[in-house]
Amino acid sequence: MKIAPEGHLFIIPLFIAAVGTLVGAWILNADMSLGILIVALLLFCLNFFRDPVRQCTGDKNSIVSPADGKIIRIAEVNDLDVGPESKLISIFLNIFNVHTNRMPITGQFQNVNYKPGKFLAAFDHRASDDNEQTEILIDTKYGPVKVKQIAGFIARRILCYAQKNLPMNQGDRLGFIRFGSRTDLIVPKSVTLQVKIGQKVIGTETVIGNFE
Repeated sequence: MKIAPEGHLFIIPLFIAAVGTLVGAWILNADMSLGILIVALLLFCLNFFRDPVRQCTGDKNSIVSPADGKIIRIAEVNDLDVGPESKLISIFLNIFNVHTNRMPITGQFQNVNYKPGKFLAAFDHRASDDNEQTEILIDTKYGPVKVKQIAGFIARRILCYAQKNLPMNQGDRLGFIRFGSRTDLIVPKSVTLQVKIGQKVIGTETVIGNFE
């Protein structure tokens, strides 16, 4: 199982603490409850920070999911960057989903903006506007596409690897959000959506929509 590098900060200290605590308790014939608790936390982190290798199923006309999770909202919005009657697709990531964000379409980063904000529960639709987030505007050959990495009630750390004016290919690692989050995708009105509310999606493997 491949582990995301973003998890090393948690996994390595927990592994050392688990081994040290359990060995110490065994030598001293002491209670192992603390060591067992640390092992449980270690197993949780190993699961949370898993980063499976994905094969991108999209073609040059498609937009793939930027995250694993469940679609909780599809709406029409008037986005200043993407345009009027844009389509918003919100993906909720629970703590058991893979939390790597991936590039939905090949393009060049036109702008990357970090916006401080609240920490409402990620499934609350107000989170799209009010929560701490990073907005990533991508210039594609079909027009602008926007990805929003949104922190949740538990998630407090957004990692974004996009840099203004640099290109990135569809399916590449775009970032990571630690411990529960939401990823919004805003696409032009010309995109024909292939997903529906309540559908579970897999990053790079689920096609969100196609350009006409």
